[in-house]
Amino acid sequence: MPGLMSRASTIVKAKLSKLLDRAEDPGETLDYSYEQQLVLLQNVKRGIADVATAKKRLELQTAQLEQSVVKLETQARDALAAGREDLARQALERKAAVQAQLQGLDQQVQGLDAQQQKLVSSEKQLAAKVEAFRTEKETIKAQYSAAEAQVRIGEAATGIGEQMADTGLAIQRAKDKTEQMTARASAIDELTKSGALDDLTSSSDALDRELAQMSQSGQVDKELEALKAEVGAGAPQKELGE
Repeated sequence: MPGLMSRASTIVKAKLSKLLDRAEDPGETLDYSYEQQLVLLQNVKRGIADVATAKKRLELQTAQLEQSVVKLETQARDALAAGREDLARQALERKAAVQAQLQGLDQQVQGLDAQQQKLVSSEKQLAAKVEAFRTEKETIKAQYSAAEAQVRIGEAATGIGEQMADTGLAIQRAKDKTEQMTARASAIDELTKSGALDDLTSSSDALDRELAQMSQSGQVDKELEALKAEVGAGAPQKELGE
């Protein structure tokens, strides 16, 4: 039983594979693959735009902090000039904190810049591959279309295609029926001439045929009597001549 089930499964898979192979269009498959690559390329471009936006945001924040450094330094100078060393110290402490923040932002900007450059390089390579695939895709589609047309022409010329095979069978059936009908017509004609079948197209009936046969029989009897008379009359003359 397990062997039978395994065999049945194999047959089903083979049939399904054959159906899928017939349904599969290489052109559609290639177009779908190309569309998927375009989606991937678009995602890379979107990633580049996102990184560039984030880097720009950090650059704006850096510029604002740099302005804060200048402002705090000015405030520290003014406070020290006013004899407020405590305020000057606070301003300088804030300045140091802002500068530390700026240093962190600079590192983030550099990291985003490196990531952006890497994505741009990857995007160029991917774009080149997608374009090469598009060219190859169109070439393969053209070759497949040409091969498919050649196969159809060959099948039509040799009659090995399914449609032509059906046409050939129809022609053969027509020939067989024609031969059968011709033989039947010939047989009917022979039977009709021999009298085995009634000729429905003839106006004479059974009585007419019987009368015709009697007339022919009487004529034969007359001719036979005439021959006998001639033979009987000629025999004595032959004896006298001897």
